[in-house]
Amino acid sequence: MSTSRSAGRDRDDEGRARNARPRDGLGRPLPYGAPGVERQPEGVVRTPAETLAEAQALLDAGRPFHAHEVFEDAWKSGPADERELWRSLAQLAVGMTHAARGNTTGGPRLLRRGADGLARWAGEPPAGLDTAGLVRWATALADEVEGAGRPVDAARSAPRLTHRS
Repeated sequence: MSTSRSAGRDRDDEGRARNARPRDGLGRPLPYGAPGVERQPEGVVRTPAETLAEAQALLDAGRPFHAHEVFEDAWKSGPADERELWRSLAQLAVGMTHAARGNTTGGPRLLRRGADGLARWAGEPPAGLDTAGLVRWATALADEVEGAGRPVDAARSAPRLTHRS
């Protein structure tokens, strides 16, 4: 799928809006032509284990924005009974993105929203996902960001997604 710029907007061949601007490791747009971090491909269908492994690697690399995109694919393509789980994980990753960017209000809010979604999720977590540990991590990180009032280091603050990772 190619992307073209017309009338100041990036559009794919079907006319859907796409942002072809390069992005940094935290997903912030950079000027056209600047070197950026490779974007995650959209619409990839992965198993839960593949999703968690890919997202963990991105989180460990300090790229929570990109991990959010992996969780978003699972949220949109996964079974209906797991969508709230994957959506909550995407919110955690976006919260961490904002916390790393220095958004000391929105970051904690999104971290808590994701933690609340995980805490309410009633199913058996797939692929060894540690929902209880992630709720504790997100709450502690939200408290830290609010208390310190400064950005966090995304790679150092990365959570363990599974009991095995």
